Amino acid sequence: MDTVKVDRYVAEKWDDDIVPQLVEYIRIPNKSPMFDKDWVANGYMEQAVQLMERWAKAQSVPGMQVEVVRLEGRTPLIFIEIPATGPDTGADTVLLYGHLDKQPEMTGWDDDLGPWVPVIKGDKLYGRGGADDGYAIFGSLAAIQALQQQGVPHARCVVLIEACEESGSYDLPAYVDHLADRIGKPSLVVCLDSGCGNYEQLWCTTSLRGLAGGNFTVKVLEEGVHSGDASGVVPSSFRLLRQLLSRLEDEQTGRILPEGLQVEIPADRLAQAQEAARVLDTAVFDKFPFLPGMTPMAEDLAELVLNRTWRPALSVTGVNGMPPLSSAGNVLRPYTSVKLSLRLPPTLDGKQAGQLLKDLLEKDAPNGAQVSLELEKASTGWNAPAMSPWLENAIDASSREFFGKPAMYMGEGGTIPFMGMLGEKFPGAQFMITGVLGPHSNAHGPNEFLHIPMGKKVTACVARVIAEHHAASVRGETTGVAAVAGGEQHGDHGCC
Repeated sequence: MDTVKVDRYVAEKWDDDIVPQLVEYIRIPNKSPMFDKDWVANGYMEQAVQLMERWAKAQSVPGMQVEVVRLEGRTPLIFIEIPATGPDTGADTVLLYGHLDKQPEMTGWDDDLGPWVPVIKGDKLYGRGGADDGYAIFGSLAAIQALQQQGVPHARCVVLIEACEESGSYDLPAYVDHLADRIGKPSLVVCLDSGCGNYEQLWCTTSLRGLAGGNFTVKVLEEGVHSGDASGVVPSSFRLLRQLLSRLEDEQTGRILPEGLQVEIPADRLAQAQEAARVLDTAVFDKFPFLPGMTPMAEDLAELVLNRTWRPALSVTGVNGMPPLSSAGNVLRPYTSVKLSLRLPPTLDGKQAGQLLKDLLEKDAPNGAQVSLELEKASTGWNAPAMSPWLENAIDASSREFFGKPAMYMGEGGTIPFMGMLGEKFPGAQFMITGVLGPHSNAHGPNEFLHIPMGKKVTACVARVIAEHHAASVRGETTGVAAVAGGEQHGDHGCC
């Protein structure tokens, strides 16, 4: 494989074809079903699906089949099948995964930017969803095309693009079961929905945290009352909520208190965190838009890496029961509700953690308050299996060839539901989990952007790894793959 030609082909493909498609994709407000209950009637998801379907069908890939699969009552899924270039890999398969649904708008965008307003500034494409995860289908097919342009062989490839990931991928298990025979037996899974520590080398994700949470409500009154009359007599719902959350989190340090939510961190992941901290240095924390004078939660950089990848952490991401400041009168409010997002260690059982959280917060409510936690998510994370020598060599070689630096490995703090699902279904499969969400790219937040040069180089690296997978398959080094079992039942999954 001529890496110079691959680099050139991929760069031109991005500039001439992929970036213009992503510009149009960003304009579509196809929010995930959790954030758009009327997604069917609004039609934005369908617009995004049709955009990607049209583009894929227009690509020159011999034997490629592109189909939008639709199960009743579920979000659609794009299924692409590309035959192997020859019979020497048998039924061996590479599965490439991404999603097309988006997070909601979020406030705080710069005046000249917006979630549905694509703007190119230098090497960055701003707007919601370009990096998370609209580029995945384009990058996947471009990587395969780069190989075919040079006649480099590859195994059979299957591309799955779902439309429910940001809502927890609750539709995906049904599609995986429905398509079991057509998916086949992948020995390599490539996911393009993760992050990178910098834009200077290839980063592969070795673990993902789980997620538990939902709406936590504390009620004390039937209706609001005069605060001067009631304060000191009626307990404040906010104070009681704060008191209950102290069962879960040390408000001084942010440490999650219950031992049942902690795990022992594997030695290899500790070593990876140390190396990532050495390479990134202060970029571990200064990639975030800290206010002047703010400091991170620990001084040790490796501890910060572990905090965001292997330790539980609580975020309060929404609130009800509180009027805006402009209309807040002297009223003791009847209730306070908050949305809790508890990130879980990768190897912790999500359902058990969710039940522990519910029991912890609901039992023995102070002052007899009405307390409820409506669990929306209780998902297990993912810890990558040991990497085969061929894949480790291929990943490192691709990073050195296209970035000029060695590959790096690190856990990620978010969740990709598909990975845990595939880890169960294909216990012999190898995983290449990578992505373009690097410093300041701000997925889910304001001013989200796609770093275009990173997208190009990641695409080229995927092409190199797919080529090496073919060679390993011919040598018999990708065996030991379990088949998809139809009709399997799946638990709830969390979203990124």
